Amino acid sequence: MEETDREAVATAVQRVAGMLQRPDQLDKVEQYRRREARKKASVEARLKAAIQSQLDGVRTGLSQLHNALNDVKDIQQSLIDVNKDWRQSINTIENLKDVKDAVVQHSQLAAAVENLKNIFSVPEIVRETQDLIERGELLQAHRKLMDLECSRDNLMYEQYRMDSKNTHDMNLIHTYFGDMQKLSEELAKQLWMVVQRSLVTVRRDPTLLVSVVRIIEREEKIDRRMLDRKKQTGFIPPGRPKKWKEKMFNILERTVSTRIEGTQADTRESDKMWLVRHLEIIRKYVLDDLLVAKTLLDQCFPTHYDIFNKLLNMYHQALSTRMQELAAEDLEANEIVSLLTWVLNTYKSTEMMGNSELSPEVDVNSLNPLISQNVVDQLLSKYMSTLTSNIIGWLRKALETDKKDWIKETEPEADQDGYYQTTLPAIVFQMFEQNLQVAAQINEDLKTKVLLLCLQQMNSFLTRYKDEAQLYKEEHLKNRQYPQCYVQYMIAVINNCQTFKESIISLKRKYLKIEMEDTLSSSHTSMDATLDIIAKEGCSSLLDEVFMDLEPHLNELMTKKWLMGSNAVGTICVTVEDYFNDFAKIKKPYKKTMTIEAHRRVVVEYIRAIMLKRISFKNAEERKEGAERMIKEAEQFRFLFKKLAAGSGEDTEGLCDIIEAIAEVIKLTDPSLLYLEVSTLVSKYPDIRDDHIAALLTVRGDASRDMKQTIIETLDQGSSQPNPNYVPIFKEITVPTLTVPKLLK
Repeated sequence: MEETDREAVATAVQRVAGMLQRPDQLDKVEQYRRREARKKASVEARLKAAIQSQLDGVRTGLSQLHNALNDVKDIQQSLIDVNKDWRQSINTIENLKDVKDAVVQHSQLAAAVENLKNIFSVPEIVRETQDLIERGELLQAHRKLMDLECSRDNLMYEQYRMDSKNTHDMNLIHTYFGDMQKLSEELAKQLWMVVQRSLVTVRRDPTLLVSVVRIIEREEKIDRRMLDRKKQTGFIPPGRPKKWKEKMFNILERTVSTRIEGTQADTRESDKMWLVRHLEIIRKYVLDDLLVAKTLLDQCFPTHYDIFNKLLNMYHQALSTRMQELAAEDLEANEIVSLLTWVLNTYKSTEMMGNSELSPEVDVNSLNPLISQNVVDQLLSKYMSTLTSNIIGWLRKALETDKKDWIKETEPEADQDGYYQTTLPAIVFQMFEQNLQVAAQINEDLKTKVLLLCLQQMNSFLTRYKDEAQLYKEEHLKNRQYPQCYVQYMIAVINNCQTFKESIISLKRKYLKIEMEDTLSSSHTSMDATLDIIAKEGCSSLLDEVFMDLEPHLNELMTKKWLMGSNAVGTICVTVEDYFNDFAKIKKPYKKTMTIEAHRRVVVEYIRAIMLKRISFKNAEERKEGAERMIKEAEQFRFLFKKLAAGSGEDTEGLCDIIEAIAEVIKLTDPSLLYLEVSTLVSKYPDIRDDHIAALLTVRGDASRDMKQTIIETLDQGSSQPNPNYVPIFKEITVPTLTVPKLLK
């Protein structure tokens, strides 16, 4: 209290200090005092009212407790009086046991009397019910069956109430109504026959199906009633619950499974397209059945049966089981594709579950996969493995077939532009195209994998193709008369390389996504390189063929016969032109290469003939005549290859300039200028070696041994700046070493 008083005084001092901070506030001291007095009076009044209210509440509570105590005493006295009365009435209750037994017996007798008519008429009702079942009047038959069951169940129930352990009487009743159980089974058979054919029945006689559903609904209600009574009394009639609704759905499920399995009409042995036919029949049957279920069957069943969705789930499950069975079989590659295409695409397409007439009840996005991703991966793996071996076999067979064409005595076919070709590229890429189209039906990932596989096998195939082309050339060289159309088929092989290139690009453009191109760049480069090698070797083989025919004429060059007027160069030009009439059927990229290489080889052989030193000019007149002949023949070569290279834009004159430059060295009349002329030649063609210069001076015929050595040594001391555009040619030309000792004597 003292602490509280001190706090109150402190608070009051603080309030007074807050009121009297300025001198003019002293005039209001009386006003402040009256205001605080009013507040104090108000607080005291509220405090008194609160205390009074608490006192009134306590007084009322005490009064109620007093009244409750009196009531408890009264109840206690009443219980004592009831206990006395109950003890006095025990003997009276025991005396009423006979009355109780009589009441139970009366109840049983009343039930027996009530069912007596039905009991005596059981055989007759059984016969009538059997007749109704045979006539197909199922509702009436079920009504009579229900009456029989009701009589039997009531009798059994009364017997159970009277003596639940008396099995003899129970069995007696059950035996008496034994035919009723047979009727129930016979009726059930009729119901299940209708259920099995429900999709057909609903089109022909929907009322029959409705009757079956009504009977099943009645039995469901009876089942529920019997189960409820069992919970209360412990008694349930024999054969209950029948669970006919559950059986109906089980039969529908078995019917759906049988319908799916029964659609396989053929086997692989009888028809290669057995799986395609099987899947198409399934598709048609399932779609038709679901359309009937949605439009007709759904109206014959109560809404809570949700019959359409249940049938949809049954069909989906049956299809899933069937697809898994098919996937577990030893399927061939084309069968795997058919199965996966159907499972992954057809099933959810507009041709089946995505059909507009099934919408919106069927949501294809909510349907689970028919087979698991693991099974899909296994099938795809098996497909890729089988496809790999098949492609290898197809490519090998295609190449063997093409090789047989190479030895034919008739020329190969030409395309629309007149270029020789064989059917090999078309066969190979048609095969690739077919497999890619098939893979594209399944998914993009498989399509990409198949494309990668095709290009990978193509890479290996081109290596074999190159080897076979080389063997073809070697066999021909053993007997140049065989095969008869060697040149034409070698041209076709060269052209095939260009066709392969174009086809590879087309295939990638059509089936490969842009973002995947980098993954194939190295493979593509490798294939291009192999094709270029095949074409290059083919071109080289053809040129070898040309130069084998030219060899006798090349051997005449730079000989006495040549100097006296041989027409060797004219024959060379005619022969080359004649071959190039066939070479015109080589496609442009390789024809251009062929022309350049032929030009180069002719010039090389001509220069080689000079370096062989078959002739040594005796005087200036012979040198002049020989040089002029060389210049003339260089012009013939220039004209020939300009004609052959028409439209290619290639410079066909540079190589022939070498012949003319050599001719100028030979033609020179003043030996003192020979060093200058030779140095000019060396500066233009820096790959000329000492032995070339020595051979050239030997052919000229007027250079002494000392002059030759001086010119060579002087040229060795000088430095030449090669033309960056110059392609070395002399390095291909070998000078016979036997002439070197003679030169140094």
